[in-house]
Amino acid sequence: MERQVVTPPKFASEAEESEWWFEHQDFLLQKFERAEAEGTLGRGRAIRRALAADAILLDEEDAARARDAAERKGMQYQAYVKMLIHEALEKESAA
Repeated sequence: MERQVVTPPKFASEAEESEWWFEHQDFLLQKFERAEAEGTLGRGRAIRRALAADAILLDEEDAARARDAAERKGMQYQAYVKMLIHEALEKESAA
């Protein structure tokens, strides 16, 4: 299997960075799996970056549904997902 080399670009915005990482989830997973196999998981740059980003990875179906809903509402995907999480947390707090 040929190893794919991917370098994250410089991002103009948080939304752009989020989109890039979403589209390259397989790359990040490969780095985690390789680090686990090498016994370096938790000490490398990939884990520090992921933890610092406080990222939530959605499965493809949920992400597609969220993108469609955001588009229907005229919102950006990330703003829509943040709104959903906020509303769910507010509802949970009120319960």
